[in-house]
Amino acid sequence: MNEPLVLLPGMMCDARLFGPQIAELSAEMAVMVAPVTQGERIEEIASGLLDQLPKRFALAGLSMGGIVAMELLRRAPDRITRIALMDTNPLAESPVVAANREPQIVKVRSGRLLEVMRDEMKPNYLAPGPHRADVLELVMDMAEALGPEVFIRQSRALQRRRDQQAILRKCRTPALVLCGAHDLLCPVKRHTFMAELIPFAELVVLEHSGHLPTLEQPAETTAAIRNWMRQPLVLR
Repeated sequence: MNEPLVLLPGMMCDARLFGPQIAELSAEMAVMVAPVTQGERIEEIASGLLDQLPKRFALAGLSMGGIVAMELLRRAPDRITRIALMDTNPLAESPVVAANREPQIVKVRSGRLLEVMRDEMKPNYLAPGPHRADVLELVMDMAEALGPEVFIRQSRALQRRRDQQAILRKCRTPALVLCGAHDLLCPVKRHTFMAELIPFAELVVLEHSGHLPTLEQPAETTAAIRNWMRQPLVLR
């Protein structure tokens, strides 16, 4: 486990999304969180990050962070030693979802960012449980800190994203595909599909988590990341 671990947050999230993992893993390895807030295309975000990231690194992305991770894998496969894709989507944005982002952008421009975030992060995106309200509160805090301009840029980037299925088929690094069983935004069947695309991928489904397993089930998520980081780099 000599390579550094780079974590990519989801839409309107910052390093706090990975707070439990940073606390647990930073004693064992170098851990950094890279923002996915710059650029109106996934390609722009990835290109900007490559100038900032280590020469070789393990890469884990959640939701939009996973989408950026797949673009980084497409652009710089020789720099990525292993990849973890969590509660994410390898497909291009559907026309319906892309169109639905437009009224959200209008509301955000009129000062209703938190209202849009509450609608977007409906409780059914998260698993039921005693900590759901706390997770939602943290999501709102992260969104408010990042602000409306980041929301608009990230929405545009997601609207224009490419299909990454071909990149996943070519992946030959240790791969973890992880999701929450209660995630209705990026459901389990999509992660099963991703794991089948990637040679040697391990699929982990957390039964008591939704779209944000790093916060909903932090211990289980950290354990899965740790096991993935311990896999040998040469797959046989």
